Amino acid sequence: MKHKLLFILTIPLLSIPNIIFGQAPTLGTAADFVLFTTDGAVSNSGISQITGNVGTNNGSCTFFGNVNGGMHEADGATAQCSADLLIAYNQLNATVPTFFPAPLLGNGQTLIPGVYSVSGAATLNLDLILDAQSVPNAVFVIQISGPLSTNANAKVKLINGALACNVYWKVEGLVSMASGTSMKGTVIANNAAINMNTGDTLEGRVLSTAGAVTVDGVFAYTPIGCGSPVLTGPIAPALNSVACYALFSSTGPATNTGATYATGDIGSNSGLTTGYNSLNVTGTIHPIPDGSTNACATDLLVVYNYLNLLPADIELLYPAQFGGNLVLTPHTYVMNGAVTFTDTLYLNALDDSNAVFLIQINGAVSTSTYAKVLLINGAKSENVYWKIDGALDINDYSEFKGTVICNNGAINLNTGATVDGRVLTTVGALSTAAVTVDATNIPGTCSTLSLPDAEGTNTNVVTIYPNPFTAYTTIQINDPSQLAEAELRIYNVYGVEILNSVIFKQTTTIPMDNLPSGIYFYSIMSNNKIIKSGRLVSQ
Repeated sequence: MKHKLLFILTIPLLSIPNIIFGQAPTLGTAADFVLFTTDGAVSNSGISQITGNVGTNNGSCTFFGNVNGGMHEADGATAQCSADLLIAYNQLNATVPTFFPAPLLGNGQTLIPGVYSVSGAATLNLDLILDAQSVPNAVFVIQISGPLSTNANAKVKLINGALACNVYWKVEGLVSMASGTSMKGTVIANNAAINMNTGDTLEGRVLSTAGAVTVDGVFAYTPIGCGSPVLTGPIAPALNSVACYALFSSTGPATNTGATYATGDIGSNSGLTTGYNSLNVTGTIHPIPDGSTNACATDLLVVYNYLNLLPADIELLYPAQFGGNLVLTPHTYVMNGAVTFTDTLYLNALDDSNAVFLIQINGAVSTSTYAKVLLINGAKSENVYWKIDGALDINDYSEFKGTVICNNGAINLNTGATVDGRVLTTVGALSTAAVTVDATNIPGTCSTLSLPDAEGTNTNVVTIYPNPFTAYTTIQINDPSQLAEAELRIYNVYGVEILNSVIFKQTTTIPMDNLPSGIYFYSIMSNNKIIKSGRLVSQ
């Protein structure tokens, strides 16, 4: 009987293929830092792409360009991170190991979830595979009782649901990663330095309780998942009539030279719009100010004020070094100074096609030739916004993405430049030279119908009165031959059709007492052609 009982009790244990012994530590605010030391300098050389906070609680951060995160030196954030890091280290140090691998890790070796302990120094060579075996939130803890070094091009690979946010390395000594290393997980070095070299990639964090952190031309970013914030960016503004325009100035002329191609309206609300070929424009060219440009000017100021007042999440500290393969995620960014945009900027939506990016620039912007904004991992131009307090000069053959709103600054788009979006200014001349601008309209925000701006031609064919009106208006078709398929269409200042009436008689009176006071536009069609168009005023 006793033997049978033992057999029954052991069955459940044997039937469980993998027991997860590892338990993730509590990182607290340390989770927000990608590079950190409690005591020591944090320094960079070369061009590094960093996502996450960078800081030291006793030292300085030097030679970093723009970082997609906060830079902290001996402030409240670093004090809290230092305390949280010590708690996390103690938790990892107290975890009881279940596996004891040899000091040479990698070479195609596969580890399942659990706590691993290496006595003494360890080296990572070639591939180390972490297999979660499709177990949700499987945790890997690797305790190393000495220094950790990696050989060139060593790689940690995650399979079957393993996540970098669930991988932890506790190292009692120097961490030194050779060039080309691909590291996954949070690395905590106790009382020792951390060195990352050219071409290294880190999905995780490198944190030291005491020791310098040095990186050289690396790509490092905090891991996604395990309760990390889901980045969606700010709430996008309602563009209203602004969405109809590809190129616009509220106060200043809009001029073009060369063959410019545009999708969207082009105009100015206080100057002439000249040089654009209607054959190259899918939209309306507004040669003089009209109701549509007036509406756009009003809405543009509303949109600018909204974007200007949004609080920024991250300050990019080096406006003169913008670009340079910088990778940004959905946030509101601010740069307090004139911007020089060189090389490439990546906007990473983190696989969220609705994620919004806002870049606030408190100064003028100029680009180098061939500067590029590239959208990755689901980012869309319609969700990218630039607020610029100053002039904008997009140099030859540059590629821009998003809605760009300048305040009190002229705009120059130079030869071969392309904009997937729209470029607008509240005050300033707008100049283009053989460029391409595609402002694909957001569905439902504006009409694609182009209306003539002034009292249309064929004045003697149709008479419309009274204008201004109060309760009704009368359409007089003076030429009976124009009655075939005649109809009246009325639009509000946003280009939305609000009335459509078929005209059967030479004289037709149409009630209008349901229209609020304001400016409207009309067109009278006959045989699918506009025979008269213009402006109506409701009193």
